[in-house]
Amino acid sequence: MPDMGLTVAGEVHIIPRLMTVESSTAVDVWRMVSARRVLEGELPLAAMSRLNEALLDAEGVARYRMEFGRDALGVACVALQVEAELPLQCQRSLQRFLLPIKLRETLGLIREEAEEAALPPGYEPLLLPADARIVPAALVEDELILALPVIAVAPGSEAVERDWPVSAPEAAASNPFAALAALKQGKD
Repeated sequence: MPDMGLTVAGEVHIIPRLMTVESSTAVDVWRMVSARRVLEGELPLAAMSRLNEALLDAEGVARYRMEFGRDALGVACVALQVEAELPLQCQRSLQRFLLPIKLRETLGLIREEAEEAALPPGYEPLLLPADARIVPAALVEDELILALPVIAVAPGSEAVERDWPVSAPEAAASNPFAALAALKQGKD
């Protein structure tokens, strides 16, 4: 075959194969790594029951891409990308807003917790079960749950800055020593 100048002699390019798998089907991680598989797709937010507990409603989808392989050091990993717009309720305005999420994580695959220390910097550990099978949809849901803010506040919402007057009974009730002061004044 004539040299078309497309590759350098002796250089081998491995192109990961895109694979379509039902996202709720468990996959064998070690097979995925050795074959350098790529999974991508969309998951409806309504299908993620644990995430739905924190959302205002379940409208929308999460797009994901998982690239299984080994890095330059030979560490088995999954490059995970997730994009979604999560419908939340702003805790300042109580209005619905969409929180844009764009995750890019490299998950180091480990069999035991002790292996976590050997992961390169920037890798998040993913402790595999004994059978080394994971459900892609569950992994995407886990990452979205971790990306949720502790307190949902819509970008651009203004903080309420106002001094609320405290009534005399409220002030007396909030002072635990007010009753002692009243007793002391009664003795004098």
